[in-house]
Amino acid sequence: MGIEVRQGWLDQVKEKIVDPGRRIVDPHHHFFVQNPDFPHYELDDLWADTDTHKVEKTVYLQCWEGYRTEGPEHLRVVGETEWVDAIAAEARTRPRAAQIGAIMSTAELQLGANVRAVLDAHTSASTLFRGIRQIAAWDAYDGLLSMEGLTDGNLYGRAAFREGFAVLADMNLVFDAYHYYHQTPHLTALARVFPSVPIVLDHLGTPLGVGPYAGREIEIRAQWKRDLADVAQCPNVVIKLGGLAMPWCGFGWETAQRPPTSDEIVASQADYYHYAIEQFGPERCMFESNFPVDKCALSYPVLWNAFKKMAARYTEAEQDAMFWGTATRVYRL
Repeated sequence: MGIEVRQGWLDQVKEKIVDPGRRIVDPHHHFFVQNPDFPHYELDDLWADTDTHKVEKTVYLQCWEGYRTEGPEHLRVVGETEWVDAIAAEARTRPRAAQIGAIMSTAELQLGANVRAVLDAHTSASTLFRGIRQIAAWDAYDGLLSMEGLTDGNLYGRAAFREGFAVLADMNLVFDAYHYYHQTPHLTALARVFPSVPIVLDHLGTPLGVGPYAGREIEIRAQWKRDLADVAQCPNVVIKLGGLAMPWCGFGWETAQRPPTSDEIVASQADYYHYAIEQFGPERCMFESNFPVDKCALSYPVLWNAFKKMAARYTEAEQDAMFWGTATRVYRL
């Protein structure tokens, strides 16, 4: 499913920035320069977005970019860390702009104990390297996004994967988890076996709303709530609040006549956010942009306005945790 950003369409909705002085870490964005399925997004594009709110630092998340084109196959992914480290160095020439504070790359954990060589190479490539994301998103139905090479929904339960995951524990590295809502019990089982590994659940656990999931929001939300409550019992798991504007979540904004306002986002999605915050507590929650993927449906100023409006019911300390503190602690910024 290709992602398209239409800036003229996004410009139909412009809003005054809410709470412009609030410090923010955006813990989830990508750069795309070669992948034709995603919109081109480089440092200047990130700055054009982050300059609208007081974003101090960001966390780059793996997206199959910058790989080495030669050398051992299992080490080619280290190129992504090297590539983003160079971008981060460029960013430091403009110190008042948002800085890349951490890099989350990838590695094949099914290498088992041998994945240590890959993780060592990432660590040597950049002082900003904090861990990996190996995407586990899989669905049995045609037309939905399943990662290449996955044959079932329980990557987290495979013996070889868990052998590699144990190396993350040894090296004090973070794991970002991206999967679909019906796979969350597998993450819960993994988190219980490895309580010392910091795990970040991406995109609110990704409830689906397209294909065979369309029109089933009540049923899907009920299962999402049950499984989210279970994984929240694992103290090593924190959650990213965002990502619901991805097309496969089913809100459909990317095909509307105009993008949503922040008030419309709050009206349609706030229940998901408040439930996650209730289960995890603000100290284990972090708002995320997931840009430029979510940019297919809404603009950066409007998205963070919506986050700030949803967060207004919480104390100042709780808001600061969700906008800045949790990400700063988990990713060691």
